[in-house]
Amino acid sequence: MKQTHRDDVLRRLRIARGHLDGVVRMVEEDTYCPEVMKQLAAVQGSLQQASRRLLRNHLETCVPDAMRAGRVDEIVDELMDALRFDRPPVGTTVEAAIT
Repeated sequence: MKQTHRDDVLRRLRIARGHLDGVVRMVEEDTYCPEVMKQLAAVQGSLQQASRRLLRNHLETCVPDAMRAGRVDEIVDELMDALRFDRPPVGTTVEAAIT
């Protein structure tokens, strides 16, 4: 993975971890449910951003290498399988998921 992408993914994951720790505290303290839900949405957003950065890195590095090596079907199948798990949270519009 490119160092800049790696650093960005790690930063985003650490942000998500911090948010999640905060959400756990909120639940432990019986914080008003809508406030907890807002923070959970922030965690999900951070994770989505990390996932998109990983995808970008994969498309910029691994996919071209695999295509040059003649492994097109393999790399496409791999991506299709990975993207199956990369879905926006329920209730998120398509426009919000891509921005």
